[in-house]
Amino acid sequence: MCGIAGAIRRIPGSSDAARPRSDRIGAFVERISEAQHHRGPDGLGLWESRGQEVVFGHRRLAILDLSDAGAQPMVDDDSGCAVTFNGEVYNFPEIRRDLEALGETFGSSCDTEVVLKAHKRWGIDAVERFRGIFALALWDPRSRAVHLVRDPMGIKPLYWTAIRDDGSGEEVVLFASEVRALLASGAVGRRLDPAAVASYLWQGFVVGPNTIVEGVHLLPAASILTLDAGDPGQPRNARRIRQYWRMPSSADRKTTVAELRDELVRAVEMQLVADVPLGVFLSGGIDSSAVAALASEAAPGAVHTFTIGFDVPAYDETAHAQRVADAVGSRHTRTVLTEQAFQGQLPDAFRAIDQPTFDGINTYFVSRAARDAGMTVALAGTGGDEVFGGYPSFVEIPRMLSASAWLPFADEGGAARRALDGTVTLGARLANELSWDLLKRAPPQTRWGKVADLARAGRDTVGLYQVSYALFTRETQAVLADGAVREAQRRQRHGLPEGVAAAWRRRIDGSEARHAVSVLELSSFIGERLLRDTDAASMAVGLEVRVPLLDHVLAETAAGIDPGRRFTPPREKRLLREIALGKLDPALFDRPKSGFVLPIDVWARQRLQPRMNACFANAELARRAGLRGETVRTLWRSFTEGRPGLYWSRVWALYVLMSWCQTHDVSVAA
Repeated sequence: MCGIAGAIRRIPGSSDAARPRSDRIGAFVERISEAQHHRGPDGLGLWESRGQEVVFGHRRLAILDLSDAGAQPMVDDDSGCAVTFNGEVYNFPEIRRDLEALGETFGSSCDTEVVLKAHKRWGIDAVERFRGIFALALWDPRSRAVHLVRDPMGIKPLYWTAIRDDGSGEEVVLFASEVRALLASGAVGRRLDPAAVASYLWQGFVVGPNTIVEGVHLLPAASILTLDAGDPGQPRNARRIRQYWRMPSSADRKTTVAELRDELVRAVEMQLVADVPLGVFLSGGIDSSAVAALASEAAPGAVHTFTIGFDVPAYDETAHAQRVADAVGSRHTRTVLTEQAFQGQLPDAFRAIDQPTFDGINTYFVSRAARDAGMTVALAGTGGDEVFGGYPSFVEIPRMLSASAWLPFADEGGAARRALDGTVTLGARLANELSWDLLKRAPPQTRWGKVADLARAGRDTVGLYQVSYALFTRETQAVLADGAVREAQRRQRHGLPEGVAAAWRRRIDGSEARHAVSVLELSSFIGERLLRDTDAASMAVGLEVRVPLLDHVLAETAAGIDPGRRFTPPREKRLLREIALGKLDPALFDRPKSGFVLPIDVWARQRLQPRMNACFANAELARRAGLRGETVRTLWRSFTEGRPGLYWSRVWALYVLMSWCQTHDVSVAA
């Protein structure tokens, strides 16, 4: 796991005259790479093509083949192809055997060389053979093309931007593993994207391809961005993005439970390979316990599990984790995060957040504790709820879709629907004005506060999903947003740019309702928030996190299981328990579900409160974040007074956004 960086100038055709070198191009990449030092403390590499069309940088966290033979950027002497690669291709040994059968030879034992040789043989379509987590950039002088690629599930991020080089006046594409690193290049303006802030106010994170910084883009999962010299007469460096994999519909093909177990076992076994200390995050819940149990079966007595607890008993699950560790026979380490330690480490946690997100610091604290315990690689149970139906959304959204189909306003274009939309919007606006303007307090932002939004969503599955997870009602978002952010809200639907909403609808078209929810959970909660948070927070401390339950072949196989078998009984993940935990006592998991959550709800009212008071009282900081200071202060006061329907996540999301803007000196345009 590493940090990659690069700059791509205008790529000339084979007959074009050579251009003068530009010291600025290399300086951009050096600054980006230096800003990603935490991602790769084991080595720095820089490389440029013969005509300086392409400059690659690489920060190395050595996991496989710790020798210099695994250093990057890596160049194939025969073809001249070069790669800078972040991540792991878990099935590289079998791909290597296929390549050796074709006559290829290797000088290292790492997966990066396999990636390079695979491209040499099969071209960029070779990525469809890879089973892993990766983001890479590859220069092929034979086709005079650069390819930027992300893995199928979007586990490793890749950001890019196009700038105008002041020295030459030509367009240059910069890319990096982190948004913050592109800011550090000095070539990217420190301006918030109003559309991204509008998206953030809806869900507490920014939905790609936008990022929080204006002009910086996230390459979508399972996508290849190609820049090349183009055909004669065509523009050079024309950017083309294509998707090379998609999550199958529940109707595409049928699979068996035996196939599903085989793929799960294989995913865990492949991800246990490392030349450095490896452990498993263990909360004691079904998902992490499934990974720990299968890892222990594959390597009896060799698995090290790890859990983090709190000095707030209601949030502490370390006793459950210990019982599971005893059952699977792992070496177990428990650490406790106190409120005082949380306070002391919070500035570091905020610096580790690549983009504002209300949930990212959870992973930072558990990753830091694991790294302090000597781990370099950790397996996590991320994805079990999304693939096997563990969330309330798997029950509530199909139920709402079923109910709305019988109501007279179900037809989106009908007169009854238009009349209902107008009525509920007027009612919601009046109730909102009563609360904010007359009572000077925030109205409820949870289930009953969202009735108007749910009614407006009708039977749009994407709309119902978005409303279910919204931090704030549409009316509250309107009074929170200021200026350009408010204008951006009007151009979005349910917190999404219309292009993203349309793409999500296409992904679930023709799918059974629960599978559709699974795809949306993987697209939004996992793909746009949790995986990005995990990458940034874990790499901030030099820890590689692997997620076997999000192996894309496993996800394909799960999609082919009959939905009744896969999701029944609701929320119990019975199928995952059957295929992974069948050898353990079922009583270990017969308890209410509780996710891994820091006790911020408690701490925000105690030692953390003065710090949050100071932040929310800063009207200028609120303005820089695109927020109305008066509304922010009213919301915070309502929370501290214990007003109903205001969970900690609402105020915490605003605190993170404002703190991130202050830390990175980023603001909306004046």
